[in-house]
Amino acid sequence: MSVLTAISLSRHDLPAFAVQGIYWGAFAAYVPQIKAQVGASDGAFGLALLCAATGAVSAMLLAPRFSARFGLWAVPLASVLLALAFQGPTWVSSVPLFAALMFFAGAGSGLQDVVMNTRLSRSESRLGASLMNLNHAMFSFAYAGSALSAGLAREAGVAPGIVFASLGVVTLVAALGMFSTETAESHGGASAARGRFGGVILWGGLITLVAFLSENATEGWSALHVERTLGGGAAEGALGPAMLGLTMGIGRFTGQLVVGRLSETRVVFWSALVTAAGALLAAIAPVPLVAYIGFGTLGLGVSTIAPMLLSLVGRLSSDEARPHVISRVTTIGYMGFFIGPPIMGFISEGFGLRVSFGFVAILLLCVPAMLALMRRAG
Repeated sequence: MSVLTAISLSRHDLPAFAVQGIYWGAFAAYVPQIKAQVGASDGAFGLALLCAATGAVSAMLLAPRFSARFGLWAVPLASVLLALAFQGPTWVSSVPLFAALMFFAGAGSGLQDVVMNTRLSRSESRLGASLMNLNHAMFSFAYAGSALSAGLAREAGVAPGIVFASLGVVTLVAALGMFSTETAESHGGASAARGRFGGVILWGGLITLVAFLSENATEGWSALHVERTLGGGAAEGALGPAMLGLTMGIGRFTGQLVVGRLSETRVVFWSALVTAAGALLAAIAPVPLVAYIGFGTLGLGVSTIAPMLLSLVGRLSSDEARPHVISRVTTIGYMGFFIGPPIMGFISEGFGLRVSFGFVAILLLCVPAMLALMRRAG
């Protein structure tokens, strides 16, 4: 299948993935300024981001019912809720209020993540086409472009609230292109899915957890690493998350081109090792340029792990079970965002960001063992 055909088949889903990307990309670029604005230490900021992960996981558990309840409106409505939820955290100046508002930002992100991936997985099953890598590539390219643009805006002195208000307008326009004639799946069949797919959900979810934790570590801490550890400026710091998003987009786009020629398990195996090498390089980098190479290598490696796993478990599940399977794998995966921020924050506060990224590399080296267990469970 050509890329143009995949784009045509994904025309209602691509805007949703782009919307998710622009918010997290802009947020990553503004992390140093927002952290200073609320007066948070590394540990306190990590705990505040933990609230975002808590909100995401909470919303993910409710996402299948939300999808069934709102049908054709589920994806565009979730995208608008995401836009609204991200407005508050950029204006506040206290850690407790920031943490509380990040709970809702995370909830909006988690809700949209599940409903758009569920709809896309259903389309893959119905059409017999692989579309996950392409759509996740859109997220990554949007993330990279947003991070770079927001970094330039930050360098020019534009307040984060203004940037996120502008993104809200972009979201309202993009939501018009998200309506699909395909209705949402019902919530039935969840109980049956638990028994049949329990092992696949567990190990697939844990691998996704490590991938999301690695991605989150670079999203949330790469700018700080470049600016504080390596002495870079604001624009140089923004290049860290931008490099991640750009290379993740390239990796996922390449994955779309080669999908069907390589097995998912083989791709995940080698991707985990490449990601570990990138995290280690970022950890030992003496100058920003070397750190960028590390972040880029990490992005290329981690880019295909989650899409490949979501495509695999979605294809294995029935139409009735798919919302439950996608929701549970994604929820377990999002625990990476749940435990990642406090782990990165506390390790950084005690030992520095170099050790934090080294810890990420060690976790990634455990993925091949988890992948073997997942294959045995399947």
